[in-house]
Amino acid sequence: MENDMVLKHSQIAPSLMSAILKAAEVAARRIPPAFPLEATVAVNPFLGQTGEDLATASARLQRVAGVRAVRAGADHAAAIEDGQLTDAVLAEALSASTSPLKPKDLASLKAFAAGTATCEPTALPTVADLAAEATDVDWPSIIEKSVGVWAAGQFDRGQALWSPAPDAEAFASWRAWATHDLTPEIAGLTGFCAHVAAAPDTADRAILRAAEALGLDEAAAETAFHRLYMELGGWSQHARWLLWHAELTGGTDRTMADLLAIRLIWEEALLAHVPEIGEKWAETVSAHGAPVKPSAEDVALAILQEASERAHQRGLFAALDGETAPKDRPALQAAFCIDVRSELFRRALEDVDPSIETIGFAGFFGLPLAHKAHGSDVVEAHLPVLLNPAVVTTSHAEPEKEKDARIAARTARAWGRFRQAAVSSFAFVEAAGPFYAGKLVRDALGRGARSEKRTPAPWVVGGLDARAKADTAAAVLGAMSLTKGHGEIVLLLGHGGQVTNNPHESAYHCGACGGYTGEVSARLLAALLNDPETRTGLAERDIMVPEDTLFIAGLHDTTTDEITIYDDGLPSDRGDDIRRMKGWLKQAGKITRAERAPSLPGATPMTIAERALNWAEVRPEWGLAGCAAFIAAPRAATAGRDLGGRAFLHSYDWQADDSFGTLELIITAPVVVASWISLQYYGSSVMPDVFGGGNKLIHNIVGGIGVIEGNSGRLRPGLPWQAVHDGEKLMHEPLRLSVMIEAPREAITGVLMRHPEVRDLFDNGWLHLFRLKDGKVDARYRPGLIWAEPQELLAA
Repeated sequence: MENDMVLKHSQIAPSLMSAILKAAEVAARRIPPAFPLEATVAVNPFLGQTGEDLATASARLQRVAGVRAVRAGADHAAAIEDGQLTDAVLAEALSASTSPLKPKDLASLKAFAAGTATCEPTALPTVADLAAEATDVDWPSIIEKSVGVWAAGQFDRGQALWSPAPDAEAFASWRAWATHDLTPEIAGLTGFCAHVAAAPDTADRAILRAAEALGLDEAAAETAFHRLYMELGGWSQHARWLLWHAELTGGTDRTMADLLAIRLIWEEALLAHVPEIGEKWAETVSAHGAPVKPSAEDVALAILQEASERAHQRGLFAALDGETAPKDRPALQAAFCIDVRSELFRRALEDVDPSIETIGFAGFFGLPLAHKAHGSDVVEAHLPVLLNPAVVTTSHAEPEKEKDARIAARTARAWGRFRQAAVSSFAFVEAAGPFYAGKLVRDALGRGARSEKRTPAPWVVGGLDARAKADTAAAVLGAMSLTKGHGEIVLLLGHGGQVTNNPHESAYHCGACGGYTGEVSARLLAALLNDPETRTGLAERDIMVPEDTLFIAGLHDTTTDEITIYDDGLPSDRGDDIRRMKGWLKQAGKITRAERAPSLPGATPMTIAERALNWAEVRPEWGLAGCAAFIAAPRAATAGRDLGGRAFLHSYDWQADDSFGTLELIITAPVVVASWISLQYYGSSVMPDVFGGGNKLIHNIVGGIGVIEGNSGRLRPGLPWQAVHDGEKLMHEPLRLSVMIEAPREAITGVLMRHPEVRDLFDNGWLHLFRLKDGKVDARYRPGLIWAEPQELLAA
C-alpha cells in the first residue's frame, strides 16, 4: 500500500521507482544481522553474498567498504616461504579454479603472492566524502557521530535512563530529533534542520526523492545503497537483526529502510550544499552502475586462500585413518556440545579411563525452549537462532522464594540505576566508595569471589503428558544417534564461559542455546530421560534404555574447564558411581588446562581459573578461535585423534537414520550454524575494521546492543581484536570450514537438492564438503552436485 502511494507522488517513472526500492531491499539483505549483547551469537558476515564466490564477494566489498575479503598476498607469500603452502597444494587449488582470470601456471600464482600491492583498496566515495574533500570539513565523521547519538537512544534496550522517542518508528523519530539538532548547522550545513523538516514523511518516499536528486539509476542504486549501509556499520547490522527477528515469527520490520532514508537525506543535503562536487559524484554513480566483477588479483588471492584450506585438509585426511577399536558398554557416556572447545576435553576425558565414551550434539539438545529464568519474567530463547521456540519452560521456584528472588533482582537494578544516575553518581562515590575498596583490590588482582549460586531446576510450563514425553525423548535420542548402547551413566553437558567485566560474555556461551549457557537444556533433558513415564514410552517405541542407566546434567565451563554437576534428585544408591565420575572429570580438566594454557598469554594451568575472575583480563579464553572443520560421524572415527581443538564433532550413525531425517537436520542446522561461527571468525580476522568488534580496551557499551570505541560513533559488530589476536600474531587461522560427513553420497546430495540456500554455501566455496566412509575421507564435493572419486581427491 505504501509503495502505491509513493508511485502517485513521485516524478520518477513507475518502473524506475520500483527498481530503486527493489535495490534498497537487495542492499539491505546484503547486510548481516548483529545480535544484542545479552544473547549474542556468531553471524556469517557474508550472509547476503553466499550466492557468489569469494573473489566476487571481495570485489563487492572493495567497492562498498574498501576492504578485501581475503588475506593479503604477503601473508600467503610468508606461508609459501616457511613451507606451510607447498607446491602440491598450490597446484591443487589452481587446478580447482574455473575462473578465466586465474594465473596461467604455478609460477605465476606464486609471483602474485610475492608481488601483490600492499596498498589497501578504497571504497567508492559517498557524497559526504567528496564534500569533505572540497570543504575540509569531516562530514563523514559528523554524520557518524550525529547518527550514533540518535541511534543509541532510539535502539536502547534498557541501559539508558531516558530515551527520546522509545515507541516511534526510526524514521519519524530521527526527523523529530534532527529538526532540533544544530550540530550540522554549526559545522556549516546551513538549512539542514529545514531540509529535514521538508523531507517526505515516509522512508520510501525519502529514498525515492533522494535517489532522484543524486541521479541514481537502476544499475547504480544497489551498490550505492550498500555503500551507505556499510558506512553506518553496526547500526545497519542491528537494524538487520530487527528484521531477522521479526521475520522469524512471520512479521516484518522497516528499520533498514528508515536508516537508508536517513543517510540519503544527508547525501541529498550535502550535494546541494557543495554543488562543485557534482561532476565527481556523477563519475561515482557511473562506477556504481558497472557490474561487480572480480579482478585477476581477486581471483589469485582467492586461489591462495583455497590453497591454505587444502593444506589444513591434508592434515585432516591423515588424522582420519579409518582405524577403530570395538568398546564394551561404557561406564560413562558424556554428551558434549559440538563446540570446538569440547574436543580437547573429550579427548582428555577418554584418555583418563577406557570405560569412558563421549558424544557430540548441539548444546540445546534438540529442545527448542522459551525460558524464564529464576527471578525473571524475561523470555530467553534457548535454541539456535534459525529456529522458533516450541516449549515454554521456567526455573521459577515456589511462590515465596520466587518473590524473594524478584525483590533481590529489582533491588540490584535500582541500586545500579542509583549509582549511574546523573544526580546521584558523584554522591555515591563520595559516600560509598571507601566500602568498595576491598572489592576493587580483590577484583583488580583477579581474586574476586566465584559465584556458587544454584538456580532451581527448570520445568515445563503446563507439563507434558506421557506421550509427549516419550515422543520428545525419542526424537532427541534419535538425533543424537543414542537409541542403543547406553552407558551406566549418561552425562549431558551444556556449556558456558565464566568471564568478568566482559560485554561479549554471551559470545563465550552456547551458540546453539542462542547465546545463553546450556544449563537449562541439559537439566531439563536429564529429568525427562530419567522419568519413568518417559522410559515406558521409549520402550514402546523400541528404544530400550537399560534400567540402570542414569542421566545426569552438568555444565562445562569452557574458560576454566571445570564441570558443575546438578543434583536434581539423583538417587542416593548411585553415590559411588557419581563420585567416580567426578574424579574422572577433575582429572580431565587438569589435562585440558595444561594443553590450553600455553596458547593464553601469561597463563599457566594453575592460573586459568583466576583469569576468569580478573576484570582486567582481555583474553580469558580463545572461544572458538581456530575452528576449521565439522565432522559428523560415529565417535570411533575421531576418538583418540588430536584435532587441536579445531573441529566441531557431531555424533552421527547413518545406518540408524532410516529416512535420513537426522542427516537433513545436521546439514541444514548445525552445519549452517558452524559456518556462521567459522565465517565470523574469518571476517573478524581478515576484515577487522569492518566486521570486527575493535579494541576491548576502549569499548563502551551502548544501549545493551553492542559496543563503540570511545564515546561516540559507529556500533562495532563482530569479535573484538583480542578474541582473535594475541598481540603479536593471529590466533585464528582464517579458513573456510571443511565439512566431513559419514553418509552415502546420494543421501547428502539429496539434502542439498532440497535446500538450494545450503547448496549455495558449498557450490560457491563458502564451505568445503567431504564424504567419509568407514572413518576415512572417501570423496570431495564439487560444485554442481558432483563428487570427486577417491583417486582424484587431492587434485579435485
